[in-house]
Amino acid sequence: MTTIDTDRAAVDTAVSAPFFLRGELFEGREVAHRSRDLGVTFTTPRIAMDKVVHPRTELPPLLNVPLAEIIDFLVETGRRIKDPCNPFVQDCIDRMASTHVLPRGVLEAQVQGAAAYLDKRVLETVVEQNFPDPKALDEWIPKGDFTGRKSFVRAFAPRLVHVLPGNSPGVAVKSIAQGAMVKAVNLFKMSSSDPFTTVAILRTMAEIDPDHAIVKSMSAVYWRGGDDEVERVLYRPQYYDKIVAWGGGDAINNVIKYLGPGFQLVSFDPKTSISMVGKEAFASDESLDLAAELAATDVMILNQEACVASRFVHVEANQEDADRFCDRLHARIVAKAAESGDSRPLEMDLREQVDTLMMLDDEFRVWGKTDGTGLVIRSDEPVDFHPINKTANVVRVDSLDDAMKYVNVATQTVGFYPFDRMSDYRDRLASGGAQRIVHLGEAGPSTIGNPHDAMYPLHRLVHWMAHEDGVDLGQ
Repeated sequence: MTTIDTDRAAVDTAVSAPFFLRGELFEGREVAHRSRDLGVTFTTPRIAMDKVVHPRTELPPLLNVPLAEIIDFLVETGRRIKDPCNPFVQDCIDRMASTHVLPRGVLEAQVQGAAAYLDKRVLETVVEQNFPDPKALDEWIPKGDFTGRKSFVRAFAPRLVHVLPGNSPGVAVKSIAQGAMVKAVNLFKMSSSDPFTTVAILRTMAEIDPDHAIVKSMSAVYWRGGDDEVERVLYRPQYYDKIVAWGGGDAINNVIKYLGPGFQLVSFDPKTSISMVGKEAFASDESLDLAAELAATDVMILNQEACVASRFVHVEANQEDADRFCDRLHARIVAKAAESGDSRPLEMDLREQVDTLMMLDDEFRVWGKTDGTGLVIRSDEPVDFHPINKTANVVRVDSLDDAMKYVNVATQTVGFYPFDRMSDYRDRLASGGAQRIVHLGEAGPSTIGNPHDAMYPLHRLVHWMAHEDGVDLGQ
């Protein structure tokens, strides 16, 4: 296990992150780490490898627990997460506030908001949309073909490693719920920005019933991504079926080198979301204000930390109208940034690139400062860096058709205005690689059970098993 070089006093005063292994809480300060974004020291126990791995000779604990019972347990978990007196959630927020870039208020809202996923109607809808016959999660479903062959098929409980992202604490809630509904044996690799939320949820579950099969199916630990001492031991097909990886390019690349026959990747890899604003926005001051407000809403999702947050806004306009739009967009981003309480300045690399653009008046125009209060950059082509931390790049185009060349397989969500032109572009956006088109201003909410990153995740997570029973000779 890799440790960082730090003095004893720093370790003793650092926030500690406990582990949860198949129903047991493990606390300790044996290993020191630094959070990715803030460089803050935190400590963890050493990973007990024998506790992390669930032997394949033992059936998954959730295999024969009815899905209805699992959903009821998740619903009760959601109710307790939302309880303001939940000590595990409050302790989680206290600790995470020291390691995460987002303000405490935003973190609290994220965790509380994520609990809304643990709603019976939501969970049942997710399962129904992912599986043509949800009974396959509970039993072997009889099948037959026109030749007379009989078989049984089951969505068998998989063994999953979940590599969680650091930008959204809410993903922990969704990942735990999905892992439970497919009855998986789950190992959650927490992020350095948030090595706390997953354990807080699992401790809440253990308080409901410490012996429940869901609790016994879950483990949550932290190690530095790319730590070969850990990953070459755990990332093996004899232990796990699939790695469910969220996060940036480094996180995905760390995983890819371990893939092979029998060991698969389900990747929620880095995505960039955009907006497309048609010429109709300039029909009146009212429509321009509306388009600017909706675009700012999409830019500022989770203070632009989420994949669905817009970073590039393609505007069908001449330069004068594009600048009018930028002016109003900037004012609204500034207002939303002030409400969030997030005042982080842009990182040095990004500040230097923006400062360079400010000197190129013919090609670029910049609204705002690099102090984290909100920034808009207008250009005729997308900037060659990743806008983040309340930074929007408005790309002026003569026609929205011209924006299509910037759409690719890394384009996740496209917020579109005016709404009545969406159907004209959805096929071309899909052909370019985009995965979702929504009304401008609605990049955050999603239709329950819809595909995510161009797939139905639960359907991908399970281990599909067929029991062939031969030809029915009685026919």
